[in-house]
Amino acid sequence: MFVFVCAGCGAELTTSLSQVTLPVHAHQKYGNGIQLPVLMEPGTFAVDSDPWGPPWRTWDEFHPDEAAARGVYALSDGAPGAIAIAPGDARGTLLIPENGGGYCCGLDGTDGPNMACEACGMPVATRVDDCSLWQAVWLTPNAVRRLPVEGAYAAPLSWTEVLAEGKGTPAFEPITTWGSRPWVRRWWSWSPRWEAAAGQALAHLLAASKGRPVRVPDGLVEEVFQRALDALLPAGPPAQRAVLAGPGRPISDVDADILLVPTHPQTGEVWTPPGAAASAYPVPLPFGVWLWLAFPEPHLPIPASGAMPDGVLRDDPPAPRPHHLFRSDPGAFQHALVRLPAVRSPWLREILENVTQHRWVGLFY
Repeated sequence: MFVFVCAGCGAELTTSLSQVTLPVHAHQKYGNGIQLPVLMEPGTFAVDSDPWGPPWRTWDEFHPDEAAARGVYALSDGAPGAIAIAPGDARGTLLIPENGGGYCCGLDGTDGPNMACEACGMPVATRVDDCSLWQAVWLTPNAVRRLPVEGAYAAPLSWTEVLAEGKGTPAFEPITTWGSRPWVRRWWSWSPRWEAAAGQALAHLLAASKGRPVRVPDGLVEEVFQRALDALLPAGPPAQRAVLAGPGRPISDVDADILLVPTHPQTGEVWTPPGAAASAYPVPLPFGVWLWLAFPEPHLPIPASGAMPDGVLRDDPPAPRPHHLFRSDPGAFQHALVRLPAVRSPWLREILENVTQHRWVGLFY
């Protein structure tokens, strides 16, 4: 556990927090006027290793070598290491009105830090809560210091513990426009978390394919990935096989070329299989998304009556299905692909440069 303090005066700026991995959807911009929830779980923080926030540099200002090292779509010249926390976990801060960039429906952080230390007035963080953005407070890395909380150390959970305690991320969720009443402009859609996770995973699947067709398992995995893989990769045998693997799920296909595996929610470690299967290409998925794919939650065909005993599932009706085919997040796809060595392959660069065209045909939203 840690607490963050002002680098200028030492005043505490957060409650006690434990570190987790940065969500794939941290910088996702979803739709137009959409009300997205808080990015981080209460009591947690995550560090973004990439530059984030102003000042911004135009594409022409980048030297080609710098662009290749940072990713061809990285335009932020801010300091790397920004710390994301839930807004409710901030303490001792005040908004800076003159830095209130955004204001479509809230703050978007384009004017730089908009929160100051209440004790000394030093700008220390950026509040983001505008429409179509995940709500968060981003602590400025060079304006805060991280101090351990005495007696609050706990080792990261083992994979067995993560599997026992972790929660799956549902594939569908209700979407609401900002400021609308609950019964107005509300619909069921594919989860934005899933669309971001799939964008990242799709980049890895393409890199792992080496330009050959890839076949994923039937069911929800197929619904999420196969249409895009068939459109972006050449047809014809032999197809490479991708299978789900991870804690509590033995690898059924020992000849699988690609493994869809979870990342540890606290450390970001990618699960590695034992034995010969370790040579397969690991495609990372956020643990909640992977858990929903690997162990889909069954639905009771008959409602349970009386009190809900232990071990009995709820009898709520299943979530309505979206009215459109699955589409990946183009930003998450680009962000992941430009950081993979395989992107230097001409065929992958062509896909990267034609993302807008692929959006028109419905592969990306």
